[in-house]
Amino acid sequence: MPNMPERRPNIILIMSDDLGYEVIGADGGTSYKTPVLDRMAANGMRFENAHVQPLCTPTRVQLMTGKYNFRNYIGFGLMRPDEVTFGHLFSDAGYKTLISGKWQLYSYNPPEEFPEMRNKGQRIEDAGFDEYCVWHAHHTEQKGSRYKDPVIYENGKYLTDTAGKYGEDIFTDYILDFVDRNKDEEFFVYFPMALTHGPFEPTPDSPEFDDFEPMPNKKLGGATWAALGEGADASDARFYKDMVEYHDKVIGRVNDKLEELGLRENTIVIYVGDNGSPQEVCSIVHEHHEVCGGKGLTNDRGTHVPLICEWPGTIAADSVEHALIDSSDFLPTILDIAGIEPPSGFEMDGRSFLPQLKGEKGNPREWVYFHFEPKSPRVHRYARYVRDMRWKLFDDGRLFDLDSDPDEEYPIQAGQDKDGQADARKRLEPIFAQMVPETPPVKQEIDHG
Repeated sequence: MPNMPERRPNIILIMSDDLGYEVIGADGGTSYKTPVLDRMAANGMRFENAHVQPLCTPTRVQLMTGKYNFRNYIGFGLMRPDEVTFGHLFSDAGYKTLISGKWQLYSYNPPEEFPEMRNKGQRIEDAGFDEYCVWHAHHTEQKGSRYKDPVIYENGKYLTDTAGKYGEDIFTDYILDFVDRNKDEEFFVYFPMALTHGPFEPTPDSPEFDDFEPMPNKKLGGATWAALGEGADASDARFYKDMVEYHDKVIGRVNDKLEELGLRENTIVIYVGDNGSPQEVCSIVHEHHEVCGGKGLTNDRGTHVPLICEWPGTIAADSVEHALIDSSDFLPTILDIAGIEPPSGFEMDGRSFLPQLKGEKGNPREWVYFHFEPKSPRVHRYARYVRDMRWKLFDDGRLFDLDSDPDEEYPIQAGQDKDGQADARKRLEPIFAQMVPETPPVKQEIDHG
């Protein structure tokens, strides 16, 4: 009998929305109960220096393509329609693939105020996944609620039975069903969660849930853009705690399904945040240190996120990795885990951190690079910077010592450099020349079927 090929690992990649490093108990957060994620960290590896872009779309595009944003970012709420994603790559490699959760990469700008980029992104149908169950598949004015009474687009049809239901439960139920149906296959699940993004609303575990009425879907106009814009929904920040704890609970349901089916040792579960917590939310770290969210900001409060990986039998329990990680690193890592070679000519800026997951030194980053050009109706900042463990250099010459100035309040200009500062500038400055924006982005001709 010929040798049967070894089954490749299953991969579940979970991304929370608007949840910074300071929130998770395993990372020192004490404002919320996160027993599932804490247990994943105790049974696997947590990362102390994972950084992403300060807003959701820039991070998601980078995560799904492995490229820095200057190569392929076209606008907020958009991904280039011809972009090759990990959905394409894993489907082409024979994996069963699912995305369940938030899409918001096809069309964002409202018809009366920012019409020039409407429906310029990638349709969920074209994103490479075998199956999908998503919120915000089409235009922003059609997106409706992501939480109670959600508007969900599933495999080409809108669900009609969501009254009284909760979006994250629907996404999780679909994942559990998908895993059940494909337990004998190799599968890749991408779970871009709706939680914990605003509007801050009751969850099914909140006493107020049954009587709560979500904001009705309205036709967009100047008066309603503020209500539908990124992070601007009328809501109550006191529900952020309930949302954090419910998001932990549904992740536990996914882990329980893997346990039930005997798939834990052949499945890696990767959990990461998409950007910092909302600025209106302040959390306590350890017993006394308050950290307010930095979503949209280019300091650590905007980019520092939790990263936890669990893979029993492969990742040592209770391990901690200090190396720098950025959002371009996830695609090369999961390709490495699955043993998938990227197509010829496929360009990635990230590097695999699989060796670190196995307890090896690997090829850790000495620096991470950020090209932040949000093109958002609410965030208009532009920033290019590079950082290592201690120093952060912007392309306008500002240097910050993150050890003594984590909030970046005291810029060091070139003429003010002292010994260590001059060395840091000399080391980091040449990196900008390697990161030359291309306008328009160069289209990659990749055959993905």
